[in-house]
Amino acid sequence: MALTPFLIGGSDIFDPFNIDSLIFGTRSSDRPSSYARDVAAVANTQVDWKETPEAHIFKANLPGLSKDEVKVQVEEGRVLQISGERRKEETTQGEKWHRVERVHGSFLRRFRLPENVKVEEVKAGMENGVLTVTVPKMQKPSAKTIDITCN
Repeated sequence: MALTPFLIGGSDIFDPFNIDSLIFGTRSSDRPSSYARDVAAVANTQVDWKETPEAHIFKANLPGLSKDEVKVQVEEGRVLQISGERRKEETTQGEKWHRVERVHGSFLRRFRLPENVKVEEVKAGMENGVLTVTVPKMQKPSAKTIDITCN
């Protein structure tokens, strides 16, 4: 037996396969605000943080964005900031969107870096929609052996 959409309260159609209709409703008045879209853009910007013996490595999924649409900064207090904007595609005469699931809007992710990093040597690269930020770590000074003299 196939599930079919059914009517709820007048002409609204509940679609069990549409998570947006479960969360935001189906009427245009129920659509999320631009603030909610921005929050969703931040929430959907997935970032992994891995520590190796040499560095802290951040990988962010940014499909469809170019390096010119992304900004990487290290602020005072060792805060790594990754930001940018996913722009809404424009509609031209005669075009009509049937579904918009890709989130658009500004995004911003911030990470407080530990004290043992070299913020002046941060490197960032982008390949196949994945931003990789490498923050090198300071090497721990090796223990110095002190010769003991006898008098």
